[in-house]
Amino acid sequence: MAHGVIALTLALLTLGYAQVNANIFQQTFKQLHQEPPVPANQNRADEVQTLWIEQQLDHFDDAETRTWQMRYMLNDVFFEAGGPLFIFLGGEWAISTGYVTGGHMYDMAKEHKGLLAYTEHRYYGESKPLPDLSNENIQYLHVKQALADLAHFIRTKKATYEGLSDSKVIIVGGSYSATMVTWFKKTYPDLATGGWASSAPLFAKVNFVEYKEITGQSIALMGGSACYNRIQNGIAELETMLATKRGGEVKALLKLCEKFDVYSDLDVWTLFSEISDIFAGVVQTHNAGQIEGVCQTILSESSDLIGLSKYLLTVFAQSGGNCYDLSYDAILAPLLESRYTGNIMRQWIYQTCNEYGWYQTSGSAAQPFGTKFPVTYYTTMCADVYGLQYSNSFIGDKVAETNEYFGGLEPNVENVYITHGQLDPWRAMGIQNETQATILPEYAHCKDFGSISASDSSEMRASKERVAELVRQWLN
Repeated sequence: MAHGVIALTLALLTLGYAQVNANIFQQTFKQLHQEPPVPANQNRADEVQTLWIEQQLDHFDDAETRTWQMRYMLNDVFFEAGGPLFIFLGGEWAISTGYVTGGHMYDMAKEHKGLLAYTEHRYYGESKPLPDLSNENIQYLHVKQALADLAHFIRTKKATYEGLSDSKVIIVGGSYSATMVTWFKKTYPDLATGGWASSAPLFAKVNFVEYKEITGQSIALMGGSACYNRIQNGIAELETMLATKRGGEVKALLKLCEKFDVYSDLDVWTLFSEISDIFAGVVQTHNAGQIEGVCQTILSESSDLIGLSKYLLTVFAQSGGNCYDLSYDAILAPLLESRYTGNIMRQWIYQTCNEYGWYQTSGSAAQPFGTKFPVTYYTTMCADVYGLQYSNSFIGDKVAETNEYFGGLEPNVENVYITHGQLDPWRAMGIQNETQATILPEYAHCKDFGSISASDSSEMRASKERVAELVRQWLN
């Protein structure tokens, strides 16, 4: 018995260790995949209902009879019978009340006496179709299933909610949920009158080199070319040290844990992928002064290598510990965790392996983050986490299927207003043609959901006024 207790204790300690040290990856991942920034002006007095609706586990297999409960939120403060239904779509995050108690969609609902709703995406937040995220159970995580969940939600609400039977529906989303807005209008055109898609990637691509290119361009634009060059030179120096048997110095400089193997491709790729993602987090979430502040910090040191590594250490330190585990095993730990822990890495990476690719690789020379996070790193991870069927060709086929089904950059949808931030690296996979989309200069990812305010740039204000005018037209 005692031996069993010791074994269990050791197992729990090991689990705890993996969780703590995976924090670096989890904190960066969370920054890149969090709920879009909630609008600042919140109406705290509004009573938001948190409700549940029964959904089919598999909308496309009549033999599968299992169901589950999807979470959603409602705010009826403005609603009058016959008024429209405004739905903010949840993406790869847990929903919160913020999008139904403030912001531009809220203001439009007020104008049109609409009902506000926020739906949660299956497998994220509290919307758990099955008890865990095992490879067998995660197979029902797919955008087509999530779009069918939304269709069932709209049909059910219109049939059962008093005063909604003849109402028009407006859908709004940011990032992946903006992708869903566009694809919902394509798949179920009669269920939504119009949509607003902010920062929507629409083209699935395995080797998404443009992401880190735009990350670099945005750093140069806002932080200056000296900052770009310092990052590029510092990373090149780290690569050279690893290539010339000075890996021990790299480990000491970045306080990497002993287990980090400087001769392992997978460990080295994990390190450089994470470094590039830390900068992506700064750019993608940029608010006025953010990129500039990081650049100032990096440029205040005496050399490229010291400026870069000191900044990285301040970011690593947020995860705690005496050394930082940036090994491949450390990123695998949260990906292999099949319990619901509130960490969404396992779910989102599954969707990339199975639907989108979108691997933000070092495959282009026109970016400052070096050469050490090739597409092979990400496809290897797919196979190691979700099963050996996830070969390069299998992932490529899945990505091609997504584009074939939804139309890539030519979705051919009506009444969807598309916006992108100029600084946002995701815009490269979206529609950027200015006859079809609005590009907001010097804004980043999903930054246009707040109410019209004095702090908006003229372009931002014009864009918000445009979407409000379109909604008026769609609802007339």
